[in-house]
Amino acid sequence: MSRIGKKPVGIPKGVEVSLNGQNMSVKGPKGELAVTLSENVTAIHDDNGVTLAPANKSQTARSFWGLSRALVQNLMIGVSEGFTRKLQLQGVGYRASMQGKTLKLSLGFSHDVDFPVPEGISVDCPSQTEIVITGIDKQKVGQVASEIRSYRPPEPYKGKGVRYEGEYVFRKEGKKK
Repeated sequence: MSRIGKKPVGIPKGVEVSLNGQNMSVKGPKGELAVTLSENVTAIHDDNGVTLAPANKSQTARSFWGLSRALVQNLMIGVSEGFTRKLQLQGVGYRASMQGKTLKLSLGFSHDVDFPVPEGISVDCPSQTEIVITGIDKQKVGQVASEIRSYRPPEPYKGKGVRYEGEYVFRKEGKKK
């Protein structure tokens, strides 16, 4: 039994929800998002918000119940507040800067890494060692952050690389003589 799925998803102020069969679209101050829910889940839109329930008693339907509720919740938060991911660069000479719609990264390679910022995502560099990724789609924001981090993930000996804000990097002791 899904404990997450039981809670109704509240609708924030200024957000409009339209439900057409299994297609749900949400419009808010930050933009518009849509999701197609599984056939194993039924959605009901009322005054309290959006309530989800499994369509039948199968294990698959119960599995999709909590997932669908989380997807709907992410739509509501995305169009009203948005999502943010912060990255930090650690290492001598590691820098980041924005040039138009391209993120230019100096990560210790013989060349700079140019990352084209996808549509619907905004990237900002408050300092040379910080990257702030914002957008309304939680999956897209996380994917962009992951791709930027994958260019130079933190290494365990000196901790150099691109890391999420607050990420703990397990450090190893170096070679002994």
